[in-house]
Amino acid sequence: MVVVDLPGNLFFVVKQQHAVIIERLGKFNRIVGAGFHVKIPFIDRKAATVSLRTMKNGFDIDVKTQDNVTIGLEVSAQYHVSYEMGAGPTDSGVYKSYYMLQQPVAQMRDFITDALRSSIPVYTLDEVFAKKDDIAKDVNATVSEQMADYGFTLVSTLITKIALPAEVEDSMNQINAAQRTKAAAQDLAEADRIRRVTEARAEAEAMEKAGEGIANQRKAIALGIKDSLETIQETGVGNDEANQLFMFTQWTEMMNEFAKSGRASTVVLPTDFRDSASMFEQIVAAEQVVKDDGTATRR
Repeated sequence: MVVVDLPGNLFFVVKQQHAVIIERLGKFNRIVGAGFHVKIPFIDRKAATVSLRTMKNGFDIDVKTQDNVTIGLEVSAQYHVSYEMGAGPTDSGVYKSYYMLQQPVAQMRDFITDALRSSIPVYTLDEVFAKKDDIAKDVNATVSEQMADYGFTLVSTLITKIALPAEVEDSMNQINAAQRTKAAAQDLAEADRIRRVTEARAEAEAMEKAGEGIANQRKAIALGIKDSLETIQETGVGNDEANQLFMFTQWTEMMNEFAKSGRASTVVLPTDFRDSASMFEQIVAAEQVVKDDGTATRR
């Protein structure tokens, strides 16, 4: 019990966070707060006990967005009787909350519903999700001014849930899935491009290094040949004899290496190493003849 009557209907106690409206002979007399009080039996009566605690009320409404999608909103409102005392008792929140409206909570619900149904249609479905909190704040500010005239303070208005029709929710899920698939494909393609570019760069660098190695190798061979010929010529051997001696030495080393390899291959070579040069010239001449015949045929 909030209000406790003591024996003789003369004394009563009001508990914390409550207020009692006293009427005398059917007319408003005063408002008393928590504590011990006295009233005149049979003349004064306790007309109402008003709670000053913050209360909560939830309800569901259907609204339509700018893009003609009907959605369901779960709304939660927190409110309490205004603590303002005003210039006199009749200006206080306790007085207004009891005497101004027959069903103040139902009226507050109607105000919130009307405010939401006026504000939601200017937003698309995506904007409702993105600006849900801003919409709730605007509604709370609007309804707070209206409920203040009836002695209530609207603490907060929250949109706790936005329910979509099943077909709209499925469509949105499909759109999101398609967008994620597209993004994943783009990421994979970009990764593959980076891999290909990296491999191409690595291959180009490897070929460049290989080319440098071959060039250096050929340069070293040329220098070696030059040094060998100069060494042979220093002994007094003529240029022709020196060249033949060098070719013979190279031919001998090649034959030795071929014999050591042990591979099952057959190579026909002239017995005279000096004929090997004419073999190379004959091969080049044969290839040139084949090319010339092909050109003549095409003509």
